[in-house]
This record gives sequence, structure tokens and C-alpha cells, in this order.
Amino acid sequence: MNLSITKRFFISLFLTFPLLVEMILMPLGWSLPGHNLIAFLLTTLIMLLSAQPFWRSAWSASKKHHANMDTLVAVGTATAYFYSIYAMLFHQPVYFESAAVVTTFVLLGQVFEERMRKQAANATEKLLKLQAKSALVWRAGQYITLPLAEIQINDQVKVLPGEKVPIDGVVIDGHSSIDESSITGESLPIEKQVDDPVIGATINTNGTLIIKVTKTQNETMLQQIVDVVKKAQVSRAPIQKLTDKVSDVFVPIVLIIAIITFLAWYLALHLPVGQSLSYSVAVIVIACPCALGLATPTALMVGTGRSAKMGILIKNGDVLEIAENIKTVVFDKTGTITQGQPLVTDVFGSNKNSIIQLAASLEQLSEHPLAKAIFNAGHDAKITTLPVNNFQSLTGIGAQGMIQDHSIVLGNNQILSSDTKISNDFIQKTVQLEAEAKTIVYLSVDAVVIGIIAIQDIPKTSSKAAIAMLKSRGIKTVMLTGDNQGVAKNIGQSVGIDQVIANVLPTEKAETIIQLQKSGTVAFVGDGINDAPALTTADLGIAMGSGSDIAIDSGDIVLVKNDLQDVTRAIEISQKTFHKIKANLFWAFIYNIIGIPIAAGVFTNSGLTLSPELAGLAMAFSSISVVFNSLLLNETRIQ
Repeated sequence: MNLSITKRFFISLFLTFPLLVEMILMPLGWSLPGHNLIAFLLTTLIMLLSAQPFWRSAWSASKKHHANMDTLVAVGTATAYFYSIYAMLFHQPVYFESAAVVTTFVLLGQVFEERMRKQAANATEKLLKLQAKSALVWRAGQYITLPLAEIQINDQVKVLPGEKVPIDGVVIDGHSSIDESSITGESLPIEKQVDDPVIGATINTNGTLIIKVTKTQNETMLQQIVDVVKKAQVSRAPIQKLTDKVSDVFVPIVLIIAIITFLAWYLALHLPVGQSLSYSVAVIVIACPCALGLATPTALMVGTGRSAKMGILIKNGDVLEIAENIKTVVFDKTGTITQGQPLVTDVFGSNKNSIIQLAASLEQLSEHPLAKAIFNAGHDAKITTLPVNNFQSLTGIGAQGMIQDHSIVLGNNQILSSDTKISNDFIQKTVQLEAEAKTIVYLSVDAVVIGIIAIQDIPKTSSKAAIAMLKSRGIKTVMLTGDNQGVAKNIGQSVGIDQVIANVLPTEKAETIIQLQKSGTVAFVGDGINDAPALTTADLGIAMGSGSDIAIDSGDIVLVKNDLQDVTRAIEISQKTFHKIKANLFWAFIYNIIGIPIAAGVFTNSGLTLSPELAGLAMAFSSISVVFNSLLLNETRIQ
């Protein structure tokens, strides 16, 4: 008969109640009519309906030459039950109530554990509840409401103001602001227009959007987050393997102590068999390592759930122990420390608006990344571009064309002819900007340089603070890049990196990580396809959520918000979760070490004893205390 833990508990409680009443009223001279027979019948029902799973579990473990926490419960209750049958037949005192009450208290502890486990696992359920149930999908010339499961890639979906974006896609019409805080943690709404990607389960705040679906329901970012969290929650931290080995040794030792306890009281101290067994059963019950078994999985479940809410996906339990010993964090440069795309940083000339307008007008026809940076600068400055005639792209040099009957030339120093005039001010400014590792673009009108534009892949706004946070924790920071020494040194200095390693080929990144590992445990933070070997080689791989799929697959941790400060937070939550596991294990062992001699009757002369019933209650509360301690991770302050 497969009954739930809750049903088994209430059955056991109902049948134990008369025995409990008798235990309370017995000092007043009251006992159940036909005490022994009633106690036998009630306890037999409890053993068959409520305690049977303990016995089955203990038997299965014994067939594999192992012992588990159920072994102690099964041996303890069976000893009390079968001895009482023997005692009843030979008219001696019985201990049926011990077997019944211990079973009830153990089940009470399991009911609380089950409820707390559900509470700890709520993170994934809450994440899934973020998802919309249905969407307005374009079918047969009109928008109709369909469940998400029926939406296919390339379907056209309408998202009204105030509604959740139902599924991942790209905007093909409309303009709006999207609140992505539920997925990425970004506090400010993000402006979305045509060609911008949108994430399912985020909230469309003001405008109507038409999106083209790019992911099915099972492939969305939200579903990927849920999958990663579930995988981490069922993974086993290395310390759990140690716990399993300890349990294998611990249970036989407890059984030996219980036998010695019985023999000592019965043979050496000449106590009756029943009372001697009572001490022995108390030892078995108090030593039940339920708390030991809960110490790691509950902390892991709460820790990974908390980190997921912060936009930090921890893929497995191994990460926790590694994060504890991190000595060096190595960063990729492009896309990790920097924005990953060139931006205009300086415009030098007498009329900056005119310089940007002419340059953006010319570059609007080019696909080069530097041209895009200049065009975006004009767009951001809300400058209207001018028509261009005779446009010509000069590969590796720049571009030229006619604007309002003037010859406009834009590019590096190779585009300047010997007839081009350039003032000393521009030459001196060029020297200064090049010293800052910036790329210089000259703008000339009718063979006269009127301005220079400096372009650079600038650091992210969070990079400097992130590096400072790591250094404050005593962690060395290193930047690894294929860029030249000048550019790398400039970027490294601007964000406060301890060591810069430049001119590293993609194939050499993993080898460099191996060299750094000689000085201690190394974490690598990257986002590109070429970072995958380093992410895998490092002791701890941290992938940026905006990175390539292969980088995300290679990382042990994924930073969904792409905020470098989350590197420190990821290490901190991992360390605190690992510390919580160690604290749980410490208290579980201490509890057993203190409880066993009391239960064995070592302190009986001092009046300190523990009956099997109280031992069962104490054991149940020890398990609850471990789960409660793990849940406190939800309240722990993270920097």
C-alpha cells in the first residue's frame, strides 16, 4: 500500500493517541482496558500501515551491504515491537508505545521536511509562473488567442501594452519599453524597436509590438533558466559524497554502540531485559542521521534558487566547493570587460556637430564596424544626415563622396593625400589620442582636415566596480586578450586590473589558464566562441549571458544580466551556500555526538536520561532545524 508521508503520519498519530493518553495518565493510576492486547493491536497497525516503508528501505539497503537512516528507525522500532510481543506472551512489561511513538515522531519530522523542501524548491515554480499562458497569434488573416504550446517559430504575435511578452522573438513592428527585471534583473525598462530581440515572460509597458517568434516554448530563455536551476538542485556537491561515506560507517557503529549499551545494562548492571532494551532503542533512534542526509541537498536547493533569482545560474554543486578557494579571476577583454563594439569617444574640431553630420552622412552607406560607430554617434546626437553622391568605399582605408558639392574624405591616415592640409593642433591631438589606444579617423573637406574622430571599444560601466569588488576580497584579477599590449594596457589600467596578458591567440588562452593554475584555483570569465576552451580549462568557468551558445554551455555559472559585478556575487553566494552545508554537517554530527551518550544512559546517575519517545521527537526536530538553517540562505545579505 503506497500512502503519502502525510497520510502515514496521521494514521500513526490517530492510532498512537490512546497510547499517549495512557502514558500521560499512567502516573495517576489509569491505564487502557486490556492494555497489552490494545497496545499490541494499535502498534501492529502502525507497523503495517505507517512504518512499513522504513523496513522496506532498510531491507533494500542491507541487500546492497549498505545502511541508511531508515535502517536505524527500522531496527529501533522493530526491536521494541518484537521484544514487546515476546514480553506479552511471557507476562513481562511491554514497550509497544515506544515503537508507536517513535514512528509517529519520525513521520512528523518527515512531514515538516517535505513541506520545507517544497518551500525550498519554490524558485523554479515561481520562475515558470512568470510565463504567459497564451498569445495573440496571426492566423488566417486575423489575430487569435492560442496556448503557447501551439506557437511555432516565425509565427507573428501581437503584444498589447501591459501584457507579458509570451515568448522569445524579435520586433518586426512597433515601439515600446519592456520591463525585463523578472528575467535579467535590469531595473530600468529597455526601449525596443524593429529588429530588437525580446524575451518571453517580460512585460510590455506602453506600446503595441508585433514580434516574430524565434524560439518555441521549450527553448525560451526562461525555460533554459528553469532547466539549469533544476539540474543544479539535483546535482551532488563533492562534500555530499563524503557524507554518504560517513553514513555508511556511522550506522554500523551506532548499531554496535546500541548492542554494547544493552549488554552493559543487562549483563553488567543487571537491569531487566525490557529496560535495557529501552536504552538500546533510544541510542538507535537518537542517532538516526536524517539531519546528516538533509544537510547538503537542502542548502544546495536554497542557494541555487536564490542565485537564480539574482540572475546567476549555477549549473552544478561542484561549483560551490571550487568558489570557496578561488585565488585568481581571469577576464576576457572584448565583450566581457568592454562593450564589445566600438564607440565614438572624442570629436575634435571647431564645429563638432558639422563633423559628426558629414561623417555620419558618408558612413550611413558603409557596413564597416567603425562606420557603424560613427553613424550611431550621429543618430544618438539626433543629427540629420545629408545626401551623398559618388560614394566610394576604400577597403582598409575609409570612404569618400560628394556632399553639397564638396569632396568629403573620411578614414585613417592612409586616406590623406600629400595635398591634404592638416594643422599642428590636429597632429598633436592625434598623438595624444593614439597614446590612449584609440583609433583615429580623419575628416577632410576639399583636401583640408576639419576634424578628427576617436573610436574605442570602451569598458562597461560596471567593469571598474566589479574589479574593485574582487580585489577587496583578496582575489587577483587578470585580463587575457589577443589585442596588442598598448590597447590592453590602457583598458586594464582604466578598470584597475592587476595583470594584463596581451597578444594571446585564441588557441593559447587555455594554455595560459593552465600556467595561472600553478598559483592557485582560477576562474575565467568570457563570452565568445574562442573563450570556450578557457572556460572549460579553468577550475570555474563563468559565461556572460549575452555570449555565444558554446560559451554558455562551457561555463559552470551563467550571468544572465551580463553585469560583471555578478562575478563577485556568484562567488559570494557559492561560498555562503558551501559554508551553510558545512554548518549543517557540523550541527548534525554534534547533535549525534551529544545525544548518543545521554540516550545510552551514561548520565543516568545525574538524572539526565532520554527515553526512546523523546529521542524520536528530538531527532525529528534536529532534521527540521537543518532545513530551517538552509532556508536562512534566502535572508543572507549578498554584496
